[in-house]
Amino acid sequence: MWSIAVSIGVLLPFPFYYVLWLWPQLWVELCGNGVDPSHLMAQVSHALKVIQFISLFSVSSFSWPPWYCWLLFIVGQYLNFKVYQLLGESGTYYGVRFGKEIPWVTEFPFGYIKDPQYIGSILSLLACLCWAPFTYVFLWILGYLFIMKVESQEDPTTRAKHC
Repeated sequence: MWSIAVSIGVLLPFPFYYVLWLWPQLWVELCGNGVDPSHLMAQVSHALKVIQFISLFSVSSFSWPPWYCWLLFIVGQYLNFKVYQLLGESGTYYGVRFGKEIPWVTEFPFGYIKDPQYIGSILSLLACLCWAPFTYVFLWILGYLFIMKVESQEDPTTRAKHC
């Protein structure tokens, strides 16, 4: 039973991202006037990320990892940091889907790595294999692969009206 709870905790954010990607206008309307949909999405995403981490940590055992785990984690987090630095909160949290004008970025890692934020997250998760069971890391990675596929098939007609 615990493994089911951990699996749900690890996969919890992905249905949220899926719904917001496909039906962004619903989120904009739910947020109402005066609420930035990207900011609220970021807040909800951070709460879901905490649940993911607690779920994964609950089944992990910790010891000093080999050097390559540190390397994977550092490179993965660098990519995540760089994406957030370049896109900001609105660019990272579906601002374009919510009707915001987000400037096109070509600076590294964009133009060099497809989906750099998700690749960074996957690299960081691979580093966690030093502590966490393969099954849960694999589920989390599958969630990223799923959302990468969903986001790769953007339909401009489903974007929300300008907020």
